[in-house]
Amino acid sequence: MAPVSRLGLGTATLGNLRRPMCGDRARAILATAWACGVRHFDTAPHYGLGLAERRLGSFLHGRQGFTVSTKVGRLLRPDPDWTGGLDPEGFAVPAALRRAWDLGVDGLRRSLEESLVRTGLDRVDVAYVHDPERSGTDLTPEQVVTGLVRLRDEGLVDEVGVASMTTGTLADYAATGALDVVMVAGRHTLLDQSAATEVFPHCRRHGTRVVAAAVFNSGLLSDPSPGTASLFDYAPATEELLERTRRVAAACREEGVTVTAAALQFPLLDPLVSHVVVGAAEPEHVRADVAALAEPVPASLWERLRETGVLR
Repeated sequence: MAPVSRLGLGTATLGNLRRPMCGDRARAILATAWACGVRHFDTAPHYGLGLAERRLGSFLHGRQGFTVSTKVGRLLRPDPDWTGGLDPEGFAVPAALRRAWDLGVDGLRRSLEESLVRTGLDRVDVAYVHDPERSGTDLTPEQVVTGLVRLRDEGLVDEVGVASMTTGTLADYAATGALDVVMVAGRHTLLDQSAATEVFPHCRRHGTRVVAAAVFNSGLLSDPSPGTASLFDYAPATEELLERTRRVAAACREEGVTVTAAALQFPLLDPLVSHVVVGAAEPEHVRADVAALAEPVPASLWERLRETGVLR
């Protein structure tokens, strides 16, 4: 099968996000993505305290013709105070390691080097500084970007960028003009288009491409029956968001389109967006997303969504 060039697989679930996943299922998800033509994979040390990176690297060993992005800034270090228990940041893995922030030049380099050890890869294609707004660093975006650019200039990675759910952070980093790419998580979707006004102008000005992640907003846009148990950005969805989701679903029904197809294809309408990255908890999720990306979506759907106020 030809590569699905506009779809990438995110690996947070392979790091046991919110629930354990056995190694066989993780490998089956990766194998299904590969069989379906997916050739871009996104990972991070944060995902399962390195578990996602190890699983991805093990699967890719000996394969060719793929690209990988990972994140830098969080170093994994043994936790001397650990006496048992799971990771408090939402991954069902033993918390024997802790995350130590270091966004300095040396810290970013060390983070990348340690990711290469965990994955077993000689190199990755993209290094994103991950959620820098959570680090508590005194470094400015310009100072952090200096360290990122060194990684690129020394040939350790092909591209550097920032990955975040916070539009202010994305805008500040994109405004430096030194990044190749920004990963916009959950802020360029059918339910939240804030990045289009706050981040994209900087990207257009500096020729920075965009990768859209979390396009289902943690599941709300992939839930066939959204209700009070549905999640938006990992938290219970508000009634306003549920009502907005119902408007999306109604418009899709009237146009004969699945919500999944609309959610996946909407970000790609903007030429800044090179591809979307989605996760999967089952192999079937990958197959469904690949099919949805190929599903015909009439232009009339987007016009209908604008008329109902869902799209700007």
